[in-house]
Amino acid sequence: MPENEDHYGKHGEPRKYDPSFKGPIQNRSCTDIICCILFILAILSYIVLGILAWSQGDPRKVIYPTDSSGQFCGQVGTPLQNKKFLFYFNILKCASPMVLLAFQCPTTQLCVEECPNRPLTLGTAKLVTNDWTYYKKFCKEDPGEMSAADILKNGLCPSMLIPSKPFTQRCFPALGKMKGVVTVGNKTTFEDGEGKRREASELLPAYCLFFHSALVIATILSLVFIVLLRFLAGIMVWVMIAMVLIVITYGIIHCSFMYVNLKETPGANVTLKELGFQMDLSMYLHIRQTWLAFAIILAIVELIVILLLIFLRKRICIAIALIKEASRAIGHVMFSLIYPLLTFFLLAIIIAYWAITAVFLSTSNEPVYRVFNQANEKCIYANQTCNPECPKTECLFTFYGGETAYHKYLIVLQFYNLFLFFWCANFVTALGQMTLAGAFASYYWAFDKAQDMPACPVFASLGRALRYHTGSLAFGSLILSIIQVIRVLLEYLDHKLKANAFSQNKFAKFLLCCLKCCFWCLEKLIKFLNRNAYIMVAIYGKNFCVSARDAFFLLMRNVIRVAVLDKVTDFLLFLGKLLIVGLVGVISFFFFSGRSKVLDLVPNLHYYWVPILTIVIGTYFIAHGFFSVYAMCVDTLFLCFCEDLERNDGSAERPYFMSPKLHEILSKSTEGRKGK
Repeated sequence: MPENEDHYGKHGEPRKYDPSFKGPIQNRSCTDIICCILFILAILSYIVLGILAWSQGDPRKVIYPTDSSGQFCGQVGTPLQNKKFLFYFNILKCASPMVLLAFQCPTTQLCVEECPNRPLTLGTAKLVTNDWTYYKKFCKEDPGEMSAADILKNGLCPSMLIPSKPFTQRCFPALGKMKGVVTVGNKTTFEDGEGKRREASELLPAYCLFFHSALVIATILSLVFIVLLRFLAGIMVWVMIAMVLIVITYGIIHCSFMYVNLKETPGANVTLKELGFQMDLSMYLHIRQTWLAFAIILAIVELIVILLLIFLRKRICIAIALIKEASRAIGHVMFSLIYPLLTFFLLAIIIAYWAITAVFLSTSNEPVYRVFNQANEKCIYANQTCNPECPKTECLFTFYGGETAYHKYLIVLQFYNLFLFFWCANFVTALGQMTLAGAFASYYWAFDKAQDMPACPVFASLGRALRYHTGSLAFGSLILSIIQVIRVLLEYLDHKLKANAFSQNKFAKFLLCCLKCCFWCLEKLIKFLNRNAYIMVAIYGKNFCVSARDAFFLLMRNVIRVAVLDKVTDFLLFLGKLLIVGLVGVISFFFFSGRSKVLDLVPNLHYYWVPILTIVIGTYFIAHGFFSVYAMCVDTLFLCFCEDLERNDGSAERPYFMSPKLHEILSKSTEGRKGK
């Protein structure tokens, strides 16, 4: 007993038995009012910032690419409305370090109707009439009868044309594409089975249909998985573990097969370092070293998972018991599965507002022109500002800037925009956590689940959170937002100092790296503390600081259970998300890569990794949304379980609210751990 008394003395006093306590307190008052007022003022200032940005900005600078004269390509109502694409005279100059210094490729840029689709040089094009007619489409003006040398000297035309494809309305070199036409088996048409020849591009709607279908499949898989957990938690967990291992194993086998299969392919033995960066990322899939790297990464991941399963095999059985309890809770609060849609909707609004404001802020500048050196010439006025109407100079549009106070403090406004974005996004996330915590706490502390639970626990909890605890939500999200902004500032500082002599200072680099690591850890810690603090606020209605302290002390008094149970459950739920993402990713790969046998006619995409990656990311967010409900349920039930042990002793006068089986498993696991 003295040892227990000393333990409790360090981490607060345990909860006392209270016969009137039946879950979330109904009679509560507003908490953290000052933070609530600050948050409201911040929202109002955010609206003012948006109005200021929208009145000064010009989003056309982002929507439309800009040529060397600062004119917008493809803008309706201008002479360039049919010239939607930006063409670079010498795309190789865009790889110059000058780009980082001047924020612009030091080459002439021209708005064109289409990107080049054939390789030509200026010298050869002038020899053939048709080629020369085509070539002049990419000249600043008609050179007439000028020689090739004079044309290049005056910078009227590019020295060569490279087959290109449009990307964000800019012409970039295209590798492995047949004149910009979608192909099926290297052919632009295909037989539809009815004796008709069809254009390959007609098959593209099938891709759009599959893209949306894949996201629907991800949603259905997540729902089915959660429903099965409700009734078959034990079986589903072990099936999930086996399926994750099978999916990863398949990935290893497929990567190994590709590595061996490319052995005799010409050019496949080129190293990634020799290949360098390529615009066409599919080029990497033709290199053996790429598949070897994939196989090694997957093998390491599978080894880590297997080792964790070996060491956590006993704890997994314990975690399954808590998952079963969470399944029963979600069964009584089914609307909790729909609540993430509200969080997604609010976050989508916040992200859209931040992005639009950031675009308008970044485009509320005046065009700045600078002198660039010509080939084999050095101008004494290089990099100085100039007037584009002045002849005899290579005066190119560089970037948008200005000398007014507003323009000078644009970077400050951008960081303020980012800070308010973090604060609002964290507030919405915190609101969802507190709402679900209150609903699941109502379930746990209802002795008779049918009679004691409120009619609409989610709506009741949401109402309490907004009415009484907006300030507490704002307080917790403010702390997290400040840390996140500091992390962004450190990244910004690191980026700025890389081009400075300061970056050569090893001690400075080490110090900056340590700061980034420390703030990353601090952010994870604050998220953990906030999450548990919101649970305590939802239950007892106290302010944020008191709730955070109570949650921390409660966890410290049950630190063994936290290590044994809570984190193992999080690991199992993570495997569930990994399984859904893996299954949808494999299905997408077979479809978009042309390996699917379900459809006989599948177009051959050169960039099939783009839709696959998009679907995988979308699937992860969908799965995360549904599994976050389970995770919040588990965390809430875990804290309630710890308090239940302190409040009650299992007697007839003070019975436990948890199920007898859950109490038996958790008590045995803790006793066994202490015995060791």
